[in-house]
Amino acid sequence: MSGACSIGGGMSPSLLEVDHVTRSFGAVRAVDGVSFDVRPGEVVGLCGHNGAGKSTIVKMLSGQLRPDSGRILLAGNELKLASPRQAQAEGIVLVDQELSLVPALSVLDNLQLGNFDSTFVRKPSYDFNRARSLLDAVGLAHVNPATPLEDLSIGQRQLIEIARALGRKARLFLLDEPTATLSSIDIEHVFAAIRRLTAAGHGVVYVSHRLDEVLHLTDRVTVVRDGRLVGTRDTKAITGKELVTMMLGKHEEPPLRARASVAQGGGSTLAVSGLFVGEGARDVALTAKAGLVYALAGQVGSGTTEVIRAISGLAPDARGSVVLNGKPVPLGSIRAATRAGIILVPGDRKGEGLFLGQKVEDNLTATSLPRYSRFGVLKAAGLRKLARKLAGICGVDARRLPDAVRDLSGGNQQKVLIGRSLERKDTRVLLFDEPTRGVDVGGRADIHKLIRSVADGGAIVLFTSTELPEILHLADVIVAMRGGRIVSVREREQVDSHELLADMTHSSAQEDA
Repeated sequence: MSGACSIGGGMSPSLLEVDHVTRSFGAVRAVDGVSFDVRPGEVVGLCGHNGAGKSTIVKMLSGQLRPDSGRILLAGNELKLASPRQAQAEGIVLVDQELSLVPALSVLDNLQLGNFDSTFVRKPSYDFNRARSLLDAVGLAHVNPATPLEDLSIGQRQLIEIARALGRKARLFLLDEPTATLSSIDIEHVFAAIRRLTAAGHGVVYVSHRLDEVLHLTDRVTVVRDGRLVGTRDTKAITGKELVTMMLGKHEEPPLRARASVAQGGGSTLAVSGLFVGEGARDVALTAKAGLVYALAGQVGSGTTEVIRAISGLAPDARGSVVLNGKPVPLGSIRAATRAGIILVPGDRKGEGLFLGQKVEDNLTATSLPRYSRFGVLKAAGLRKLARKLAGICGVDARRLPDAVRDLSGGNQQKVLIGRSLERKDTRVLLFDEPTRGVDVGGRADIHKLIRSVADGGAIVLFTSTELPEILHLADVIVAMRGGRIVSVREREQVDSHELLADMTHSSAQEDA
């Protein structure tokens, strides 16, 4: 470590010391002997690609997980954190993109949520004055504490979350992807609040996939890869390109898969132009052809999900143009998209895709009921035959058809969802939002084969992913997005992992080259 302080001694004390912490899940060592520190008044970026161990480290620091070995020290005192509440009592507060606020309550009520310090709740005038003081500390002096939280922007709500942490007398803030869903204006407000925190002597651990933010905001950056510490560098002394190399290491690129051939003048064509989806996607334009797999590659909040949901008719605020085979497809209408042959396999399979308490066979045939009923009576034998056929196509054991879908593994649940989408013979465009999220390695390979087979069958396939290996393995064409815009479109053979990660995370990568 550089500077005046490091684990084991130094010229000035650290606020936080993480000393050779290790954490395993079964046979998998998620964090392996990681050490770093945070000084008072400092922002330290915690960086690494997906699966590097960042989330596990944050969970240990916030009391959600206990380390198997190693030490966590705050202001020189070793902590044995058993719960998030204990971490908060010690002055460590986690603020992440999943806000824990209640929109129906006032700003004042939300500031008081979880603040168990008896001095915070006294009489109304004290509460109001205390709330105003906290709001002022995060740049929201103009907000009336009586205002319903639902009247504020997402960015302002993020600042309320930080203000609430201040009310807990926090000394160390763990900010986990705090800007993932924010507009550029709201991001600047969050940055300003962080600067106020450090000016007051607080420490900040800042986790973000957006490397341009890390380079702009932090004092030092700690990089982990495959659960191990790569190193800690002064931010001023590192470029975006060097940071990407630290995150990925020097490794061989995955072998190129033989690219699919597309018949000239044949198959479907999807054309998207001038697509805007609220704050999530801005002026997106792309063309996709049948027989190819297109990856919309981007980190959380990049706009990839908004784009495919808009194409599928699930974004009522979308505007622009979607044209399939020369025919416009109305935006904001799932029915219109489905009739045109556009089908979405959603990313939240449990919340949006599956009926968890129902049988596997019922889930596979759920969208086929109108075609297998006569005068309101279902043709049970026909549905069972269809379920067996779809199970065979998507690789689900037919013996599991009578089981509740909730009893399947994540990979098999995803196969059921994909199998249902394959029932329609008129599907021309199949959209996948993070198709292998929460799926093990074996299940991923099976799902990749399924997706490839859909494209080989003549459909247009688009999928979103934050996973570099998946993107590079599966896609024929890679469309990188950042900040709601497309930043590059390349055929797979023109892309390496370092360039792609730079496109997805760092707006100045080319300047660093």
